[in-house]
Amino acid sequence: MRIFTGYQKGVDLGGWFSQCDHTEERYDTFITAADFATIKSWGCDHVRLPVDYDLLEDKYGAPRETGYERLERAIGWARENGLNMVLDLHKTAGFSFDPGELEAGFFENEKYQERFYALWERIARRFGHYSNMLAFELLNEVTEQKYGPVWNRIAAECVRRIRAYAPDVKILIGGYWHNSAVAVKDLPEPFDENIVYNFHCYEPLIFTHQGAYWMPPMETSFRIPVTATYGEMAQAGRRYLNGSQAGLEALPADGHLDSAYFEAFLAEAVRTAESRNVPLYCGEYGVIDKALLEDALRWYSLIHAAFEKYGIGRAAWSYRQMDFGLSDPRMDAVRPALLRYL
Repeated sequence: MRIFTGYQKGVDLGGWFSQCDHTEERYDTFITAADFATIKSWGCDHVRLPVDYDLLEDKYGAPRETGYERLERAIGWARENGLNMVLDLHKTAGFSFDPGELEAGFFENEKYQERFYALWERIARRFGHYSNMLAFELLNEVTEQKYGPVWNRIAAECVRRIRAYAPDVKILIGGYWHNSAVAVKDLPEPFDENIVYNFHCYEPLIFTHQGAYWMPPMETSFRIPVTATYGEMAQAGRRYLNGSQAGLEALPADGHLDSAYFEAFLAEAVRTAESRNVPLYCGEYGVIDKALLEDALRWYSLIHAAFEKYGIGRAAWSYRQMDFGLSDPRMDAVRPALLRYL
């Protein structure tokens, strides 16, 4: 499998230009130049920067020049620190992975799709010349499987339009079920040699999202250790995740999480990427801040082993706060060890 060179060890900058209140104060203070230096000191080679369309255009689709200037500044901070960057469009007009943001209609409405293409054309015109250190991620976490064929068509047209302005920039494409590794096989054949297949991995979800307030019927008081058996995790998944257990039911009930679990879970995506000669990248992975620190460290070590075995580049979610913050004070005790597993 081809390696996504320069994007092997990274961290997400969630909550800065995305999933936020979109105020000037947030933009000015949540992440600063010093944070890029810190990330470089962690041994990272890149950052993934989620961006909502709200930063770059108004509600009618007219460009916001101040937003482009902020992106230019962020790219400059990355360059000054020898970091590459994935520019991830986390939300577009008519679509968000989070239904709470009340965006809808993108996959059915050609006007929303044209607005999406126009936004990416502006981004490509403005930043395409940074292709030696900047990659474009078309859209974060397509949700329902039924959108897959429509999304593949939209992605193809968007790549075509971007190429008019940025012929060699790396373009990341992920699939349905929130960029599930399972969806990689249903992504379109690569349009050119600069396509990267993208997925996210928070498996087993019952562990990484224990107590997550945004995932009913999850109870915020629920806790489960990384040492729980597959049977215990599957049972908890049936109760707290409406039955979502990512194959745990098929595993030995008395078995325990190990690196082989992740190798097996990612194997099909790896085979697809190998057969199509496309690099594979995990744009998000991590453990909620409600888990025990030693359990989180163990989980990172296991998924890291699988990433290393397959040569998968990745960015951990997330640098600060966002319920997963790697730089938060609570992580001080384990961060030196954890950084070995990013």
